Amino acid sequence: MDTMRDRFIATTSQLLAEEPRLAVVLADISADGFAPARRAHPDRVINVGIREQLLIGAGAGMALTGMRPIVHTFASFLVERPFEQVKLDFGHQGVGGILVSAGGSYDWPAGGFTHMAPGDVALLDTLEGWTVHVPGHPDEAEALLREAVDGDDRVYVRLSLQSNRQARPVGRSTGSTGATGFSVVREGRGGTVVAVGPMLDNVLAATERLDVNVLYATTVRPFDGAGLRRAVGAGPGADVVIVEPYLAGTSTAAANEALMELPHRVLGLGVGRAELRRYGQMEEHLRAHGLDARGLRERITGFLPA
Repeated sequence: MDTMRDRFIATTSQLLAEEPRLAVVLADISADGFAPARRAHPDRVINVGIREQLLIGAGAGMALTGMRPIVHTFASFLVERPFEQVKLDFGHQGVGGILVSAGGSYDWPAGGFTHMAPGDVALLDTLEGWTVHVPGHPDEAEALLREAVDGDDRVYVRLSLQSNRQARPVGRSTGSTGATGFSVVREGRGGTVVAVGPMLDNVLAATERLDVNVLYATTVRPFDGAGLRRAVGAGPGADVVIVEPYLAGTSTAAANEALMELPHRVLGLGVGRAELRRYGQMEEHLRAHGLDARGLRERITGFLPA
């Protein structure tokens, strides 16, 4: 199976030939993959080099002219390093664009902490009007990217090497509230677990034989509060666990707001704040943060009522 990043390059290269207002702005990352597209569309595939602030500014400038820019690099260099430009050049100027990241939270541990971005979604949460997609499979990444290209809003697509074995339907025709809806994967009565993007396989393994609801989310902003309320039902209270592949607790405030009229408890699981200073492998980082199936089961069963 190809990776999400491979699919992004192939899909975007195809879309460049179909959508005359589409442009791609790079900062060296994935430049080799886009080399054929750059030869075919030299005025719409731009590599600014390792200058991330310029990367964002150039993309926003294209948006001001009516183009639909896709801006791409590792998440740490796309959201964290040029955050002021994301805030001002896109948000303050009121223009749309698509930020597509690679690297996830720790996809390339050998790159060190400079190449890790567990706080990217939480950081974007401080800004208005961003749609955030977290696909869990290359097919989902392609569908969400194609949908984003059709619009004019501000979209962040977070790609990762971690992937679920099976793709699930995403997009405008699925979910409880259209493109932003959480889908029901498993029904139960002992609590609700929301699995975000590539966390689904581990969550399903962790909750095997547990009497719980499992919801799947590939779009986390806007947060599907209505879908969460439906899943917890009309009982006297609710217990919710949110498993995210980035900073633990990123979506707990959104869940609390959705359930504010109902007595409830929310546990946010994800990447911890402590920096892991050994490179290791991605699987070792998952275990260290308790995001493997075993670690998730221990924490979920310790939180939900027996």
